[in-house]
Amino acid sequence: MKPSRRILTLHFLTAAVVLGLSGCMTSRPATPPSLTLSGAPGPFHIGQIVDMERAEAIRFDELISAFIGCDAVFVGDSHDNPEHHLIQVQILQALADRTGDHLAVCMEFFHVGQQEAIDRYLHEAISEDGFLDAVNWKESWGFDYLLYRPLMLLSKDRGMRVLALNAPSAVVRKVARSGLSGLTAEERDQIAKEIDLGNEAHRAYVLEAFKGQDHPSLKQFERFYEAQSVWEETMAETISRHLASAGGKMVIFSGNGHIVQKFGIPGRTLRRIPVTATTVVLHPAAGQEEVDRNLADFVWITGRCSPRPPLRGPDREM
Repeated sequence: MKPSRRILTLHFLTAAVVLGLSGCMTSRPATPPSLTLSGAPGPFHIGQIVDMERAEAIRFDELISAFIGCDAVFVGDSHDNPEHHLIQVQILQALADRTGDHLAVCMEFFHVGQQEAIDRYLHEAISEDGFLDAVNWKESWGFDYLLYRPLMLLSKDRGMRVLALNAPSAVVRKVARSGLSGLTAEERDQIAKEIDLGNEAHRAYVLEAFKGQDHPSLKQFERFYEAQSVWEETMAETISRHLASAGGKMVIFSGNGHIVQKFGIPGRTLRRIPVTATTVVLHPAAGQEEVDRNLADFVWITGRCSPRPPLRGPDREM
């Protein structure tokens, strides 16, 4: 008897847990990691979900209830943190249960040119292996597909639409090398029509990440910032176009760096269409930290199952 997709989902959740545990088996720190909010009582600890406006920990069902009234729910992650992908599956399943599967699932890790292959896979016109070949997963994204497979299987099992959000990586890399002015007309048509480069708060945030690059220069930063903006504007344009045409609710999965303080994808979406939106950052705690209350609407504090430091800027290198 062929196992159901739901059983397969649980199987690969287990696989992801094993991956996560193998990456998190480190010595316990003398002082457990904690997070405090500027001007608020604390601290908060790993496993807690923090309502940033109220500055208090809430239950998972309260988080989902807060999401129900929103048109767009932005869920961040550290791409190589298995715990974050398990949490994303929890959120998606809870939202689907509460909304009757009337959700669009938007994913940063696919670019808009891969939509046909995604649709064919969801409708079982091609196998999973054929799908991964069609989207050239290892080259176009590169993180282990096991981390993302439960999200795809759950979406497929529940009949939810999966939308590719991103600009083609080759086009973004070209912008990083030669700027927007270096694109051909054909390449320019593959990204957002409107690209705002004037958000000074966002520019300062990206600059902090850029300072960690080898031998940075102002000219290089301008191209780096253009590339970051191309990513986010293209994702925001795709989201707003879908909300305008299809309505309903959507959940958006992306890297934390694209949603913190809402000046990445959320702000660029709201500039295009007046919808209700909320953000949750999955924050890997490292030591004793104080974070800005404007980081997100909600922060879910997790362990450090990733080799990279948390929230130090845009979440992928060019």
